[in-house]
Amino acid sequence: YGAKNIQKLEGLEAVFKKPGMYIGSTDAKGKQHCFIEIADNSVDEHNAGYCNHIKVELFEDDSISVEDNGRGIPVDIHPVHNISAATLVVTELHAGGKFGGEDSSYHRSGGLHGVGASVVNALSDWFEMTIYRDGNVYFQRFELKFIDGKVAPAQAVDILKIIGECDKEKHGTKIHFKLNEEKFSSKIYNEDKDEYEVEFYKFNPVTIKEK
Repeated sequence: YGAKNIQKLEGLEAVFKKPGMYIGSTDAKGKQHCFIEIADNSVDEHNAGYCNHIKVELFEDDSISVEDNGRGIPVDIHPVHNISAATLVVTELHAGGKFGGEDSSYHRSGGLHGVGASVVNALSDWFEMTIYRDGNVYFQRFELKFIDGKVAPAQAVDILKIIGECDKEKHGTKIHFKLNEEKFSSKIYNEDKDEYEVEFYKFNPVTIKEK
């Protein structure tokens, strides 16, 4: 046992290999925790006075989407990191607008304060982000990959791009993700009962739409 036996996990690789350190568990409660981390971002927009509608959808492929009509995650290039601010938020730990101080976007917030979205991305087989801002629709997809035999969570399929236009009055963010099946064995769709486990994904106020 020596220095060569000490490992340092980089960034989101650590989240994937040791999820319990970030979300507590990978059972049904852990899956619910991931949902709450994404939903809390929408709730924070509501608490800040920018959002009055949050829609949650549960899908038979075990994926979950959360959409709000908040301001939409910023899409401009970050002045330090030279990537889209939206990409930064969902791929880097401790990146977000909830840390307080004069540059903070929120006076109060829930969730893991800049950790939540990136942790959910790291634990997902795929993670899609759609943003509505300034008359444009922005989209980016991330996937779990294995590179040279090593796990590589949250790998961008492409950069954040404009994929269409929308009404200039439309704004908000939609996150659609499917958690890794090997890490999370519980299902949001109970085949035995032929129904969704809706009770894990309720918060008030919310409308849950089964699709």
